Amino acid sequence: MDADTPARPHEQTVVPFRTAVRAWFLISLQTFGGPAGQIAVMQRTLVDEHRWIGQRRFLHAMNYCMLLPGPEAQQLATYVGWLLHGTRGGLVAGGLFVLPGVVALLVLSAVYVAFGTTTAVLAVFAGLAPAVLAIVAQAVQRVAKRALNSRALVAIAVAAFLALALFGVPFPVVVALAGVAGWALGRWRPAALPQKAAAAGDDGPPPVISDDVLHAEPPTARRTLRVLLVGLLVWGVPVAAVALLTGADSVFTQQGLFFSGAAVVTFGGAYAVLAYVAQQAVQVYGWLQPREMVRGLALAETTPGPLIMVVQFVAFLGAYRDPGALDPWSAAVLASLLVTWVTFVPSFLFVLLGAPYMERLRGNRLLSSALTGITAAVVGVIANLGVYFAVHTLFSGTLDVDRGPLHLELPDPTTLRPVPLAIALIAAVLLFRLRWSVLRTLGVCALLGLVAGLAGLPVG
Repeated sequence: MDADTPARPHEQTVVPFRTAVRAWFLISLQTFGGPAGQIAVMQRTLVDEHRWIGQRRFLHAMNYCMLLPGPEAQQLATYVGWLLHGTRGGLVAGGLFVLPGVVALLVLSAVYVAFGTTTAVLAVFAGLAPAVLAIVAQAVQRVAKRALNSRALVAIAVAAFLALALFGVPFPVVVALAGVAGWALGRWRPAALPQKAAAAGDDGPPPVISDDVLHAEPPTARRTLRVLLVGLLVWGVPVAAVALLTGADSVFTQQGLFFSGAAVVTFGGAYAVLAYVAQQAVQVYGWLQPREMVRGLALAETTPGPLIMVVQFVAFLGAYRDPGALDPWSAAVLASLLVTWVTFVPSFLFVLLGAPYMERLRGNRLLSSALTGITAAVVGVIANLGVYFAVHTLFSGTLDVDRGPLHLELPDPTTLRPVPLAIALIAAVLLFRLRWSVLRTLGVCALLGLVAGLAGLPVG
């Protein structure tokens, strides 16, 4: 019998499941500002205030979730929930983490489809989109400050940016090559990857549940196969059902398969994968326009939950415009819920499947080196996303360059849009100089867009 098994009844008594559910719901209402803000909310609530988990174990869980594809903050919530109350705790914590965002973005997507062509609504979105440029720039700065602490890592970031921006290399290939580069550096030139300082100790009072008696399960082959089988069925059955009922070429099947695949390559968080999603959704499938992708990200920034929730907006618009035999509104709701399902179910699967192996992963130096390489590449990926958004937000026309290995899209300088440029500069000042929050900055920029639109200025 596992040594931690006898502690399970004690854990349930110390932190009642109902109490934990209320805490997770309150956390879910505060998850604005991207993964950094979301992790900070959990740190403050779970570690600093309630003391349900110690700082060391919290950081250990966070480092594990950074290894996984998908939204790391939601996975961290799932993992801590698993530590506190086992599988049901992980499912509730991870589910509540995304539920408010799902509801909010579903409503906002419907508002956009119903009223997005009116002057007032169009002006508000026109104000939000330039603010996203400053937000992405801030994300580049923050990730670069943390990740690029050697020349080798800077080189990986630059190479990732050039591969995406100039040569059109697929995003999964960039991630894979960055991981290989990090692994190779860790094996043959470990000095090129500076070791991070050890995590600071936990100076607060002892946690309610000791680190040594949190929930644990032995990593048996039987358990692994059971979790894998159930997870794959829960993940794949809805997609298979949609394919059988609507056909292999329907928008529902296309979205289910595409976002299922995207869910397993989303290393580096939402900003990193959005360049890949935007490229496929806009240029390959034609589900929405480039500017609409920017507006969707702006909406995701204003709602709680992971920023990758923008895929719900993409699915809503794509299905509304190509509903097949269904009513457009029914098709849009169905597609948005299906895509949300296939995006987040893998996150639960990865955490619940790999949690028992966390201690083995923790000390693997070469695995940590590969992750370091991927994190460095994420800086270049996010920078490329910023360039993509800037081209389609600040200019109304673009020029395609396709010569030999070069595949890029340049802005037409004669089509510069002065109002979005001005709003983007104001957003940059608010974020970088005045250090305003993301939500507050978006509110001001939305108001500026509304004023400009009502004044008759060209904002669309």
